[in-house]
Amino acid sequence: MTINKNKIVSVVTGGAGFLGSHLCDRLLGEGHHVVCIDNLITGDIANIAHLMGNPKFQFVNHDVTNYIFFEGHVHNVLHFASPASPIDYLKLPIQTLKVGSLGTHKALGLAKAKNARFLIASTSEVYGDPLVHPQPESYWGNVNPIGYRGVYDEAKRFSEAMTMAYHRYHGVDTRIVRIFNTYGTRMRINDGRAIPAFMSQALRGEDITVFGDGSQTRSVCYVADLIEGIYRLLESDISDPVNIGNPDEIPILQLAKEILQITGAKSKLVFKELPEDDPKVRQPDITKAKKLLGWEPKVNRLDGLKKTLEYFQKKILIPETRS
Repeated sequence: MTINKNKIVSVVTGGAGFLGSHLCDRLLGEGHHVVCIDNLITGDIANIAHLMGNPKFQFVNHDVTNYIFFEGHVHNVLHFASPASPIDYLKLPIQTLKVGSLGTHKALGLAKAKNARFLIASTSEVYGDPLVHPQPESYWGNVNPIGYRGVYDEAKRFSEAMTMAYHRYHGVDTRIVRIFNTYGTRMRINDGRAIPAFMSQALRGEDITVFGDGSQTRSVCYVADLIEGIYRLLESDISDPVNIGNPDEIPILQLAKEILQITGAKSKLVFKELPEDDPKVRQPDITKAKKLLGWEPKVNRLDGLKKTLEYFQKKILIPETRS
């Protein structure tokens, strides 16, 4: 593939996924030529269908655990390829480990070869079930490496280590974003995470499943806010990890009740056993992002949930109406 050297070229692995597709939109909006790489193992071509006619956008169906080759210039490599929800990485444990290790290695290799800036999508899961609250970037985490979630947690921790090794040893210009719970349009209905699960169950009139007693907390960030933070980090000169997320912490049970309220559903709440190593708390310390990036989330949770609900209504209710 040959790319015009006069363009700013950004390669996004996992670009057909939930976050990756929104990132492609943002980069295109900033005037970049975007090469989206995805093998569609969890991504969806529908997320990027609106970009297919854009001359600045190219889609490549490729497994990034294999060698990545491009002719011409590449300015940024943003590595977002990975299963990212428990339902995915419990079903795809080997693929999750491989994309975090081999995939990161191949993406870093591309950045090194092209003298490009590299940004790795890490996660709050590197903190595990945290013993420090809220979680600053300086916290090393509390992770069970052999638990069911370990395939994702350790893959991301390894990817951070490899990124810093390339930065220190090879001089690659790197960025590490630790992404906290995010929601918004283009999430999969069967994603398995709380918000899509609650919304899809409510819209179908099914019981809403809450794991544990619902007292475990999450801090949910609307996708537009998250992408803004990621773009600011990409454009910065910060090589150390930076938390990007919404520090507005909420119990899962309250989140379920809020979704029940905005959907108007009559669903009942049912409680099931908490999964192994499920974090009891999760809240980002975003002091660093505020100070160094001038970033903090802007979208009110209720507004964000309503926007997300509109998307899920189209995905769930409209097909049922037409059938």
